Amino acid sequence: MAQLLNSSFTPTSRALRRQSVPLITQPTSRKSQIQAKIREIFMPALSSTMTEGKIVSWVKSEGDKLSKGESVVVVESDKADMDVETFYDGYLAAIMVEEGGVAAVGSAIALLAETEDEIDQAISKAKEQSSSSSPSPPPPPPAATVIPDSVAVATVVKPAPVAAVASTHPASDGGKRIVASPYAKKLAKELNVDLSGVIGTGPMGRIVAKDVEAAVVASVTVPVAAATDSTKPISTAPGIELGSVVPFTTMQGAVSRNMVESLGVPTFRVGYTITTDALDALYKKIKPKGVTMTALLAKATALALAKHPVVNSSCRDGKSFTYNSNINIAVAVAIDGGLITPVLQNADKVDIYSLSRKWKELVDKARAKQLQPQEYSTGTFTLSNLGMFGVDRFDAILPPGTGAIMAVGASEPTVVATKDGRIGMKNQMQVNVTADHRVIYGADLAQFLQTLAKIIEDPKDLTF
Repeated sequence: MAQLLNSSFTPTSRALRRQSVPLITQPTSRKSQIQAKIREIFMPALSSTMTEGKIVSWVKSEGDKLSKGESVVVVESDKADMDVETFYDGYLAAIMVEEGGVAAVGSAIALLAETEDEIDQAISKAKEQSSSSSPSPPPPPPAATVIPDSVAVATVVKPAPVAAVASTHPASDGGKRIVASPYAKKLAKELNVDLSGVIGTGPMGRIVAKDVEAAVVASVTVPVAAATDSTKPISTAPGIELGSVVPFTTMQGAVSRNMVESLGVPTFRVGYTITTDALDALYKKIKPKGVTMTALLAKATALALAKHPVVNSSCRDGKSFTYNSNINIAVAVAIDGGLITPVLQNADKVDIYSLSRKWKELVDKARAKQLQPQEYSTGTFTLSNLGMFGVDRFDAILPPGTGAIMAVGASEPTVVATKDGRIGMKNQMQVNVTADHRVIYGADLAQFLQTLAKIIEDPKDLTF
């Protein structure tokens, strides 16, 4: 299929292969199809919301011979870092976007030559394209640009696998290139850390921010007993230059666009107080079996949504809405440099133990930037939990394309009046739901929250 689409890059899994969509490219002349054997490598679309991507690292260098299936470049999208593999044998003739550079989805980032003899020709074409596009600030493809004979689309492949940690990055050219995230490089510069001596724990051994911070801590070798008043204090926290202007990362840019887009949706909010004594007791009982509170909340929410499908619906065009066939609970997770929402799919049907194992797996992949698109883009209802930070209540912003999001506060001991008129103590938490008022109304949310409260206050169904 990829050969029919003239794509030099292809997914490695069936799931991703179904998701790849070829870009429409300009037709090439019959003459160039016969003579030229150079393909453009395009910036891939790694998610439905991605408009541009950043080159994290080039795994291969200019002039390197490529074999089918080899990783060529690591691209940072708005959600994850992913390796892009070549579908054809050939040579990486010319890199048009260097490491750290940003390119729009569909724009050329490199040229692939079929034979070594065509490398010089590809370099010349890369220079032509660079010079012809530089005069116009918004770079539409110039009509005079020489189009290669076969246009290749870079498509998403498997996330960068986690390899055994080594002092030399497996994606480096004999150790000459240090592969690290943009933020890790910035942090290392601020803290004067030599990245060549840092062991990476990210995907494929890539150095991430926490590795730089760990290197700083490890470098403090002066015993506490030997410290004197004249000892210069050593700060292990990342340095922040006050007054500096810091550009958004790719992920932060995507979050910004989504938040601005959400302003166009008319929303309203409903709060509810839920007693959690029974849920807390259940959690204490089954926590040793690997069950997480996040999984319990997701399961309870999914069971409530099954009885109130309108709250699980979504409106995308402003003219109709969809009763989603699956209940997929997206849960907000803070990661280095941004926010992502891994999805617990079919949470109403999966048992609590499998759901907990899946959640731990998703969190690990999210923090390593290894989530696949279907693992973060298929949510139908979102949970945002700040209770672990002691926050008792807050409002969440509705993610575009969904019908509702629930903000969960901390469960705290509260003095309450019992039914017999006495004063008692119960653990209670506040939940606030933000919903799309075009589809979901006040009564819908009130009934949903009543059902959720009943499930949490009598959680016997959560373990089935």
